Amino acid sequence: MRTLHRFRRWLLAPLVYLAALLLLLEDWLWNIGARLTNRLAQWPPLHRLEAWICRLGPKAALVLFVLPATLLFPVKLLALWAMANGHPMLGLTVIILAKLGGAAAVARLYLLTRPVLLTIVWFAALLGWFLALKERWIERLRATRAWRKVAALKKAFHHWRQHAVPKPGSWLARFRRLLKRFRRRWDTR
Repeated sequence: MRTLHRFRRWLLAPLVYLAALLLLLEDWLWNIGARLTNRLAQWPPLHRLEAWICRLGPKAALVLFVLPATLLFPVKLLALWAMANGHPMLGLTVIILAKLGGAAAVARLYLLTRPVLLTIVWFAALLGWFLALKERWIERLRATRAWRKVAALKKAFHHWRQHAVPKPGSWLARFRRLLKRFRRRWDTR
């Protein structure tokens, strides 16, 4: 029994790590999409639409939450068809754009419908289970030696970036000033 358990863990470990990496990517896309759609929501027609979405009942909110994934599935199939018929870059571009757009739409819809969706008992239970599973997988990924090495490289890079002082007129100094200005503008919006 112990050997079977160890074999199963050994066999499934790469899949768990791949899933954890995909979940981290999804989180990153989710955060970017939420920020982008938050800025877009300042437009008055979208603001009115979001107010209407917030007033939906549980069943309508659930249908609306699932709608982007349902609508993007045929687009992704067409992208795969394009890839199979000699247009790999077009297909890959469509898949990436659909993933980005879908993540942004679902992130915003989730933020708008979350209070109503959590009133659905099975949805709340499923969400709790998924978030706990996701956290366990990500923790397993963060416990790996490869993750620790990447984290150490990232820390060393940040240390170097903070302590590397470019000459005042160099292109690096100008680039840093440009990045700081861009960051200040981005943060104030």
